[in-house]
Amino acid sequence: MSDTPGKLRLGALVALVVGSMIGGGIFSLPQNMAASADVGAVLIGWAITAVGMLTLAFVFQTLANRKPDLDGGVYAYAKAGFGDYMGFSSAWGYWISAWLGNVGYFVLLFSTLGYFFPIFGEGNTPAAIIGASILLWAVHFLVLRGIKEAAFINLVTTIAKVVPLILFILIAFFAFRLDIFTSDIWGLKNPDLGSVMDQVRNMMLVTVWVFIGIEGASIFSSRAEKRSDVGKATVIGFITVLLLLVLVNVLSLGIMTQPELAKLQNPSMAAVLEHVVGHWGAVLISVGLIISLLGALLSWVLLCAEIMFSAAKDHTMPAFLKKENANHVPVNALWLTNAMVQLFLIITLFSASTYLSLIYLATSMILVPYLWSAAYGFLLAVRGETYENALAERKKDLIIGSIALIYAIWLLYAGGLKYLLLSALLYAPGAILFAKAKRESGQQVFTSIEKVIFAAVVIGALVAAYGLYDGFLTL
Repeated sequence: MSDTPGKLRLGALVALVVGSMIGGGIFSLPQNMAASADVGAVLIGWAITAVGMLTLAFVFQTLANRKPDLDGGVYAYAKAGFGDYMGFSSAWGYWISAWLGNVGYFVLLFSTLGYFFPIFGEGNTPAAIIGASILLWAVHFLVLRGIKEAAFINLVTTIAKVVPLILFILIAFFAFRLDIFTSDIWGLKNPDLGSVMDQVRNMMLVTVWVFIGIEGASIFSSRAEKRSDVGKATVIGFITVLLLLVLVNVLSLGIMTQPELAKLQNPSMAAVLEHVVGHWGAVLISVGLIISLLGALLSWVLLCAEIMFSAAKDHTMPAFLKKENANHVPVNALWLTNAMVQLFLIITLFSASTYLSLIYLATSMILVPYLWSAAYGFLLAVRGETYENALAERKKDLIIGSIALIYAIWLLYAGGLKYLLLSALLYAPGAILFAKAKRESGQQVFTSIEKVIFAAVVIGALVAAYGLYDGFLTL
């Protein structure tokens, strides 16, 4: 904290960025990556991710500085650049991604408890779903009482996340064996992995998942002591998290082979450490993760409701989502969010969805908001809007914006047709809320171009619905 009351210094901003990016994903990274790629493809994939995500971080920073009036989060950029339906779709997609991530967190939490209590299995057994449902509504009623995530809880969970990670990296560094790491660099002994290009493509959604929250610093830009610190915090936070992720991932591949890692139950980091030091290693990682997940759940439940609430305030969402209770908690947005989490927890029971399939879906939902943000940053630089006396900056931002845009398009391709269709199935029903919001403000629902886009979404949704019914698509 700084001498200026309520203003955040660089260190506090970096902590916010790191805290919002490190959730549960890193604890499952060894298995998640090995499920689709071997050493060579993993290294190429991280290189692409590092460049792509860094340019995306710069785009969020540039937009925060050049459009300070657009403070409604990611969806405000889509709305300003590409119209109301795109703005709505970004808010809707971001919201769905956030609560689907929560479903993933619940599954991972009970999968971790399954290490101690076998009845919870991989987090998708009947006992696990009952336990997750009880916890969900306990958090719901806690938040309704206006108990925001206290600084103390945040501090405890941040320490709980980082200490086991650093210990893991130190121990893994000394246990690392080059012969295991280089035994099958391109995954040629495992034909199921496909070509190197296929492996890189298939690991991409996991790399995006572990970086969700990169837009965190730009959200806090108004609270920074110095505006310039926001960009610095984004870059420092990003590089810190990137280093942690790559070290955890790469060192694991020198302790166990790709096929061994791919078979592990999540959180796989616990099993890797157990392989090196015995039982206490798994206990250490599991306890750290449980505390970390409980903190992440509390903050993401609040965030989900906040997204809908702020979108309702500027008429992007229907007015009923603006309703607050006496404790200033957006009560209707919270009920809608947690009802959806409950529904999907029940679906995971019947479709046996694992943590990995849930995070793939959550990540594919956030690709659209990221794509429109990158496109808007690129558009501003192309038009020269807000760059009247800054030609050098405009050129730099044009290059950064174009790389971020290419990366965002590549991610949609990497996600593959399955997740694009399943996303369409989740995007399509949103039109009901969009139409309601438009009618409330007395406007025509769709423009001509928006009708075409909506028709494409509906066709995709129908194909996905038939695919799930017929069995050629699965959750």
